[in-house]
Amino acid sequence: MRPAFLLVAASTLIVSALPALAADTDANLATRVAAVEPDVVRWRRDIHQHPELGNRETRTSALVAAHLKRLKLDEIRTGIAHTGVIGVLKGKLPGPVIALRADMDALPVTERTGLPFASTVKAKRGDETVGVMHACGHDAHTAMMMGVAEVLSGMRDRIAGTVVFVFQPAEEGAPQGEEGGAALILKEGALSGAYAPEAIFGLHVWPGEAGTISYRARGSMASADRLVIKVTGKQTHGAQPWHGIDPITTAAQIVTGLQMIPARQVNITTAPAVVTIGRIQGGTASNIVPETVDMEGTIRTFDPEMREDIIARVKRTATDIAAAAGARADVEIQPYAPPVYNDVALVERMEPTLRRAAGDKLRSMGLVMGSEDFAHYQAKIPGLFFFLGVNAPGVSLGETADLHSPEFMLNENALKSGVQTMSMLALDYLKPSGS
Repeated sequence: MRPAFLLVAASTLIVSALPALAADTDANLATRVAAVEPDVVRWRRDIHQHPELGNRETRTSALVAAHLKRLKLDEIRTGIAHTGVIGVLKGKLPGPVIALRADMDALPVTERTGLPFASTVKAKRGDETVGVMHACGHDAHTAMMMGVAEVLSGMRDRIAGTVVFVFQPAEEGAPQGEEGGAALILKEGALSGAYAPEAIFGLHVWPGEAGTISYRARGSMASADRLVIKVTGKQTHGAQPWHGIDPITTAAQIVTGLQMIPARQVNITTAPAVVTIGRIQGGTASNIVPETVDMEGTIRTFDPEMREDIIARVKRTATDIAAAAGARADVEIQPYAPPVYNDVALVERMEPTLRRAAGDKLRSMGLVMGSEDFAHYQAKIPGLFFFLGVNAPGVSLGETADLHSPEFMLNENALKSGVQTMSMLALDYLKPSGS
């Protein structure tokens, strides 16, 4: 963990002396990206129409594995962290190992886009049946990475080293009681030994201007902790609440109390912080005071000390409010991911590549309160994570549905920019000496 990054403003990046790839290589790459673009769109629509929740991405992983087999990669491993797929591409010349990562899981969201390939899938999530939708763009991430694998497999002669393609399950979090995602991939040792990367790259679609590439050195995305609170009262008739202890009104007071923590109790001039309750469930009938209420939420922070302070305040606030009402609050904190931290030296090395790929659409960005389990890789491997704008032309950030919205849609014309940028990062990092 590197807490000091919050106190350092992102400086103007120094363009390194890394020479550009030869013009014929860029032209070759552009031709290959254009050729694979229709397939990327087709794959994306297919995956979008058949979304799968975390650790359940069996159809998606089968699609990915079949594609990598057609490309005749040097090694293909399936069943990684439950349903993940790893493909290994060795270049013509020896050199270092890098990894490119895409996530495959969807969200428990019922789609309302009206697209002809919209999801109608429903699935069990715990005891609930939920709609399932690629409301965070992981369908695009997977399809773009399939395209990158095809492009790079046809350019082995330009690669001095090895590319490890990581198609990851459960970025949005594993089901209750299961492990998953980036943390499990690392725990299983899938990126160790001969295929331990010295750098890792990832991207995320973003409801920003079409085709823009946005990035930030050092810290860029928040850490995330899942918050689970169970409020226990005493059940009674709704007409006589004084005969019981109402966990619903107690839960409402806890929600209000939790909002006072970032609003009034921590110094958010040091670093931003958010506490959100996203789910409350309790009761079976309108005229019954229930015995319990279940609450779930998220805590987002950038500074480790502030994180620990907020967690302590959350626990104290919930338990004290419940005790004042004669109820009990059991609080559980489930860590998800540390902050996304882009390695400064890697950013400086690859910034010319990003600039060549994006041209005048390269953007610097501020802190993002969203989180990403890509941060687990970065805690062990120098990493660069950036954002690809996927709005329709002329539509800027904030003018359309956000990620995790049932109305979230993306401009498929932007996907080729993602394929091109990820391919260029790999080719530039692993370019043969003297080229």
